[in-house]
Amino acid sequence: MPFSLQFNYPIFSISCSHQLTLYNTIKNQPFKFLCTSPQSEEAAKDSSGYEKENGKGHVILVEKYRNGTSKRYIIDNDSEIKMFLEEHVPGTIGSQHLEIPVTELSWLPKVIKDFVLPAGFPDTVTDDYLDYMLLQFPTNVTGWICHTLVTSSLLKAVGVGSFSGTSAAASAAAIRWVSKDGIGAVGRFFIGGRFGNLFDDDPKQWRMYADFIGSAGSIFDLCTPLYPSYFLPLASLGNLAKAVARGLKDPSFRVIQNHFAITGNLGDVAAKEEVWEVAAELVGLALGILALDTPGISKSYPTLALTWLSVRILHLWFRYQSLSVLQFNTINLKRARILVNSHVLHHTVPGIDECNRMESILLWQRFLRPRIIFEVSLEDMLDRGKYKSMQIKQLLNLYKEEKYFLVVNQQKPRDFEVFVSFKEGATSLSVLRSVWQTYWLYQNWGWSDNIFDRLEQSLVELKHKFPDLLQQLIEAGWNTNNLSLKVPKEMSIEELPAL
Repeated sequence: MPFSLQFNYPIFSISCSHQLTLYNTIKNQPFKFLCTSPQSEEAAKDSSGYEKENGKGHVILVEKYRNGTSKRYIIDNDSEIKMFLEEHVPGTIGSQHLEIPVTELSWLPKVIKDFVLPAGFPDTVTDDYLDYMLLQFPTNVTGWICHTLVTSSLLKAVGVGSFSGTSAAASAAAIRWVSKDGIGAVGRFFIGGRFGNLFDDDPKQWRMYADFIGSAGSIFDLCTPLYPSYFLPLASLGNLAKAVARGLKDPSFRVIQNHFAITGNLGDVAAKEEVWEVAAELVGLALGILALDTPGISKSYPTLALTWLSVRILHLWFRYQSLSVLQFNTINLKRARILVNSHVLHHTVPGIDECNRMESILLWQRFLRPRIIFEVSLEDMLDRGKYKSMQIKQLLNLYKEEKYFLVVNQQKPRDFEVFVSFKEGATSLSVLRSVWQTYWLYQNWGWSDNIFDRLEQSLVELKHKFPDLLQQLIEAGWNTNNLSLKVPKEMSIEELPAL
């Protein structure tokens, strides 16, 4: 197949049978060498042939991506780094290092599989999961058909049309009402498919965000009396926001319920939570009806809106307080930051109660300092060629005993930021180790001008002090056997033995 060899100015065209991309990023301006092949084994041989032909280079590591693409990094003695990009072609047979395992539903496009199935399927769920979900789908379809028909009957019962006369008005109203619900359901569909893997890590944050988004949805509903001709779009937007809120709320609260059920009594905990919720619903409905029966509220829209706003603010405050009292003994990334920072500075770790109080419910990870960026390719980690081959070898040697690579972003000297990428076989403990090293570097960044001296010293400190961190966590009651620190799965690095 044809491919193009691109330099900064001239463009050449030649032909090739393999799908590879080669970058020369050290001495000269970057150029791209692009070709195609369905056989990744042949591509690997081609890169090996390149090494033999030049007599100097050898593959030092391979970056693998979930979409099947991989990068082979080649280093030679002329201070040059070259990278072969092997793009995935569906149906190819991978090499022994790049073989893509065949799983259930291999015929299903990956983007759909990732959207409808849990991350890591089928290894992360029980064997009966797929059969149950396939039968659950038609069960829910028939349930919503019944809901649509019943809605029409309810509207007829309150005077919208009648069984004795024409039912067109009731049917039209039912269609509008159900359409409103259907548009809202799109929000839950999107949240569940796109963000399903977030709730285990930080259920407090997402439960709080659910109430914020639900409050925004109620504002659309509150505006419908002002613009009755726009009832359907306003009510649909309101339902969409509230459905998104429900999509965040339900999975988050299931994680919270699981936290409560320390003896495996999740069903009992969920049932009793239902009792509390129904009791609160009955009291809330009674007070709401009483408020609507008050002439000052029912006859004055501004008074009604102000009353709603006051009660909603009170609701959000109570929600925040309820989440603040939760005491998780698992270690997610936010709590890991608090624990590690305390250990680096004071050689102690806070207890479960204190750490949970210190945890910021509303703050996003990206706004926490120091900033940690996961899953950065080596090409970007090393600033696209500003490092010589000896420095690359030094980096690989520094992290030979770790399951990750970590460097400090030199492009932001005033805003401390680190790049982290994980090797194959990395675990949650590897994530915790990278966080400890990050905070040690953050607190001791100015002691040397040599970047590799700093990295080496941080790894020495990590080796000697990390066992003490684990011991203190165990003594404080933290669950170190089930860390809520997920290793990112979009990219992993395989080290190859040096020649």
